[in-house]
Amino acid sequence: MNNCLFCRMIKKEIKCKIEYEDEKTFAIHDINPQAPAHLLVMPKNHIESISGMKESDAGLIGDVIHCAKQIAASKGLEHYRLVFNNGADAGQSIFHIHLHLLSGRKMHWPPG
Repeated sequence: MNNCLFCRMIKKEIKCKIEYEDEKTFAIHDINPQAPAHLLVMPKNHIESISGMKESDAGLIGDVIHCAKQIAASKGLEHYRLVFNNGADAGQSIFHIHLHLLSGRKMHWPPG
């Protein structure tokens, strides 16, 4: 998608602080962190939202979750929260599936 902010970051058209990249996944530091460690992990393939997923995308989302786990381990993050927002009312502001990896502070429930 040409106007997607994350797609443009993945293509290196927009500068960002990259934490990890492989052939399927891409992880960056959030520019408005909500925890001491706040990373965004996403598939390189553009999928707008969880609602927009196809059955064939399920493995790719598993790769995103596994990538978040690997990043957490490499950074020594023992306790963390993983969050997907689906739709504007749920807090999704960029319509390219991404997982929030949050750590470094006590998390509360309900999250909000």
